[in-house]
Amino acid sequence: MKGYRFITDDDTARFCNRVTEALSNGWKLYGEPKMTFDKKRGIMRCGQAVIKNVPNKKYSK
Repeated sequence: MKGYRFITDDDTARFCNRVTEALSNGWKLYGEPKMTFDKKRGIMRCGQAVIKNVPNKKYSK
């Protein structure tokens, strides 16, 4: 099975820590990071897709 996650958060160290934690747990970056400005809150938001191959496991919701 190939797992997919899209990690999102405000543009802070917390976002970087979440991505770093995923990488240290075997996830791999997938594509470029994304950034957008949240006008309502007045803050930048970040997103990063990550994937992970999990052999011998069948997908289940």
